[in-house]
Amino acid sequence: MTCSACAGSVEKAVKRLPGIREAVVDVLNNRAQVMFYPSFVNEETIRETIEDVGFQATLIQDETNEKSIQVCRIRINGMTCTSCTSTVESSLQALHGVQKAQVALATEEARVHYDPKIINHNQLLEAIEDAGFEAILISAGEDMSKIQLKVDGVGTHNSMRILENSLRALPGVQDIDVDPNVHKFSLSYKPDVTGPRNLINVIESTGNGRYKATISPEGGREVHRKEEIKQYYRSFLWSLVFTIPVFLTSMVFMYIPGLKHGLDTKVVNMLSIGEILRWVLSTPVQFVIGRRFYTGSYKALRHGSANMDVLIALGTNAAYFYSVYSVLRAATSEDFKSTDFFETSSMLISFILLGKYLEVLAKGKTSDAIAKLMDLAPETAILLALDSEGNVINEEEIDSRLIQKNDVIKILPGAKVASDGFVIWGQSHVNESMITGEARPVAKRKGDTVIGGTLNENGVLHIKATRVGSESALSQIVQLVESAQMAKAPVQKFADRISKFFVPLVIVLSLSTFLAWFLAGKFHGYPKSWIPSSMDSFQLALQFGISVMVIACPCALGLATPTAVMVGTGVGASQGVLIKGGQALESAHKVNCIVFDKTGTLTVGKPVVVNTRLLKNMVLQEFYELVAATEVNSEHPLAKAIVEYAKKFREDEENPTWPEAKDFVSITGHGVKAIVRNREIIVGNKSLMLDQKIVIPADAEDMLEEIEAMVQTGILISIDGELTGVLAISDPLKPGARDVISILKSMKVKSILVTGDNWGTANSIAQEVGIETVIAEAKPEHKAEKVKNLQASGYIVAMVGDGINDSPALVAADVGMAIGAGTDIAIEAADIVLMKSNLEDVITAIDLSRKTFSRIRLNYIWALGYNLLGIPIAAGALFPSSGFRLPPWIAGAAMAASSVSVVCCSLLLKYYKRPKKLDALEMQGVRVE
Repeated sequence: MTCSACAGSVEKAVKRLPGIREAVVDVLNNRAQVMFYPSFVNEETIRETIEDVGFQATLIQDETNEKSIQVCRIRINGMTCTSCTSTVESSLQALHGVQKAQVALATEEARVHYDPKIINHNQLLEAIEDAGFEAILISAGEDMSKIQLKVDGVGTHNSMRILENSLRALPGVQDIDVDPNVHKFSLSYKPDVTGPRNLINVIESTGNGRYKATISPEGGREVHRKEEIKQYYRSFLWSLVFTIPVFLTSMVFMYIPGLKHGLDTKVVNMLSIGEILRWVLSTPVQFVIGRRFYTGSYKALRHGSANMDVLIALGTNAAYFYSVYSVLRAATSEDFKSTDFFETSSMLISFILLGKYLEVLAKGKTSDAIAKLMDLAPETAILLALDSEGNVINEEEIDSRLIQKNDVIKILPGAKVASDGFVIWGQSHVNESMITGEARPVAKRKGDTVIGGTLNENGVLHIKATRVGSESALSQIVQLVESAQMAKAPVQKFADRISKFFVPLVIVLSLSTFLAWFLAGKFHGYPKSWIPSSMDSFQLALQFGISVMVIACPCALGLATPTAVMVGTGVGASQGVLIKGGQALESAHKVNCIVFDKTGTLTVGKPVVVNTRLLKNMVLQEFYELVAATEVNSEHPLAKAIVEYAKKFREDEENPTWPEAKDFVSITGHGVKAIVRNREIIVGNKSLMLDQKIVIPADAEDMLEEIEAMVQTGILISIDGELTGVLAISDPLKPGARDVISILKSMKVKSILVTGDNWGTANSIAQEVGIETVIAEAKPEHKAEKVKNLQASGYIVAMVGDGINDSPALVAADVGMAIGAGTDIAIEAADIVLMKSNLEDVITAIDLSRKTFSRIRLNYIWALGYNLLGIPIAAGALFPSSGFRLPPWIAGAAMAASSVSVVCCSLLLKYYKRPKKLDALEMQGVRVE
C-alpha cells in the first residue's frame, strides 16, 4: 500500500464481506485489523479479498490485542428535542468502555460501540434510564439472529426456569432474556448451528406436549410508535373532557346573561362558583394529564440540561399557581376582584398534547419505506422433507420466520420466494425487480441463486435456504436503510449547537419580558388605557411572560434535519437508490462533477467476442483452446467473454475442461501470459505486446484502428513470440447513456470518463455519449489520483463504478456510487448504492439529495423564522401600535403547530417525482433494463 486511497480500498473491500464487524487499515505499518463473526466469514476469505483488490496479504495472529468492540442498538422512549439526544449521548460517552455513542431523535434509537470486557449492555441501559429516559435493548454484540417466543401452558416461574435451562443446553444458543410475567423468551442464536424450529421443539418436548411455543412480534419501532400514538390520543381526549368546560365557563358562558349570573354567584367573600369550577377542572389537567411534563423537566434539570418540557412546565405552572393565589385571595378578601388564568394552563396542555399526537402520527409515516421493504417477505412457506435419495416424503406449511439454514422450500408459481438460497430442482422465471430492478424475469434452473421476497412466475422450484433471518439480502437492505436513518447529516450540528443554549435563553427572555412590562406598568411607562378591563398591569405582564415561554419551540429545530433525512433515504430506497445517511445526502447535493467508469457503468458490462481475425494459418478451434486455457485463470470481464466464446467450439460439453496453463501471470491493466501445451501464449493489449518485444504488423495496426473506430476493444494474441490473432470484443453502451450525460450537463454537472481501456475505444465511447474529458489506460490508483486532482481544482466529485477495481476512486471521491450491485446490495461499501443498475438513477440520486437538502433548508428557515418572529410577537412587540397580544394558550397552539409543520414539510418529500426528463426517456423506450 502506498497511500490512504489504497488503505481505503482495502477497508471497503473487506467491509463488503458478510459478518465483518469492523475493519481498520493502517497504511503506515501495512497492517489491517479486522473484527468478524466466525460463523459468517473466515480469515482465509478476508485474506483472499484483500489480494483481489491488488495487494499481498499475510495473516498475523495478534495475541497482544484482544480488544473487541461490539455494537449495541437501544430504543429510547421519551426524547422530545435535540437537548434530550445530547443528554443521552453525553451520558453514554462518559461511561468507561464506550467508544462511540450515536443517538437519533427521529428514529428514537441509540447505536453504541463499546468494549464488552469493560462494560455490558445492561450498564448502558442503566445510564440511559439514569438520564431520565426509558431504554429497551434491540440488539447487543453478536446477536446476529434474534427471536422472541411466547409460551402458552406455563403455570409457574419454576417451569420457566426449567425451560430456560433446556434452551441454554441447546448448541448455538447464545443469550436468553426471560420475562416470566408474560411467559416470553428473547433468544439470540447462531443460525449456522440452530434455528427457531429447534428452539420451539425443545420447549414443546420439555413439557411433554403441555407447552405451546409461538413466535411473538419483536415489539419493534412500529409497535412502540403505535403505542405512543395511542397514549397521546388518550391523554388529549381526557384533557379535552376537562378543558372544554373550563374554556366555556371563562370564554363563552360569561356572555350569556343567565349563566353569567350563576357563575358569578359568590360562595365565600369574593370567591365565585365559576372560579371554583375552573380550579377543580383544571387541576387534573395540570397534575395528572400534564404529569409527563413534570417528570421530563425533573429528569432534564437533574442532568443540568433544559428541554421543551421545562418550558411547558414553567409556563403552565406560572398560570396555574397565579390563578390559585388569585382565587385564595378572593376567598379571604371582601373587595379583591380576582382574575384567574386556569383556562390558560389547561388549554395550553391540551394544545401541546394535540401537537405531540399529530407530530408522532406524522413521524410514524417517515419510516414507511422500511415497512414496505419488510412486506416483501411472504408470511408462510412450504417446507419439504426429503429422503436420502432426494425424494420428497412430506410437505408442511410453516411460518416463514421458522425457516432454518439448509431447509428445502417449495416455491409455487405466483408465490414469493421465502428465503435466499439456490435451486436444487425445477425451472422457472423469477421477477427480481423489487430487489435488483431487473425488469425482465430471470430464468432459474438447478444451481441458480434466488433472493427472498422476489416473485416466482411460472414454474415450481425447490430451493435450499442459505441465508436466513438477519443474513438475508432483504434484511440487510432494511438494516442499511435503518443505519442511514440513524446517521446524522453534518448540518445537524447546527441544531445541536443551538439546542444547548436555546431553552435557558428563552427562560431569560420570558423573565425579562415579564419584568419589563411589570416595571413599565408600575412606573406608568405606558397609558392605563392599554390594560384590558379584566386585568391589572401585573396580570398583563404575566401573560406576556408566559406567552414568550410557551411559543418558543426547540423541537422544530431538532426535527428539521432527521425527519427530512428519514423520508429522503426512505424514498430513495423505494426508487432503488440507497443513500447511506445524512453525510452522503449532504455531499451528493453539492456534486458538480461525475467520474464514470466505462465497463458495466456506461456499458452493459457483459462483453462478447464479435470478430476474430487470424494472422497465421491455424485451426480456429485449436487457437481458441490455447487462448481459453490461458484466460480461464483470469477474473477480468474480457477474459470471461473470450472463454464463453471459446465454449462454442466445444458444444458437446456443458463445462469443457481446458488444457493446463503453467506459469500463469496476470499483468494488471494489460493482459495475461502462460505456457499451454509447451507454447507461450500472451493475451492482452498493444502496450503488453510492445513490453514483451512482440512485433505488431501494419495490417494488425489497421485492424486495431478499425476495431476502435467501431467502439470495440481490440485484444491481441501472441503464440511463441509471434502475433497470431486479433479479437474484437464489444461491450454495448447502455441505452439512454447519451441522454443521461446530456441531462447531467443541463444540471450543471460535468461528466468525465476514466477507464483502463485503450484510448481509441475510450474516445469513441466518450464521443458517442457526449463526454468531453477522457482518461484512458488508467490503473485503479490512477483513477483515484484523477479524482483527487479534480477535488484540488475545486470540484465536488462523485465516482460511479461497479467493481473492486474502482474502490480506490470510490473512496477518494466525495460521493462513491456503486452501480450494478445486485444481491450484495446491503454490504456494498459505496456512499450511494444504485440497486437497479440503471444509469438514470445517478440523476435520481443527485436530484433526490438536492430536493432533500432544500427541504432541510426550508425546515431550518421555518423553525428559526418561527422562533425569531414568534417570540417578539408573544413579548408584545405589536401591542403598543395595534393593541394585538398573543394569549398564552394561542402561543402554545402555535408552538405545537410549529413541530407538526416541520414534520409535514419533510413528509412532502414522499411525493418526490424523478426529473421529467427521465420520464420522457422511459416514454421513448430508452429505459435501461
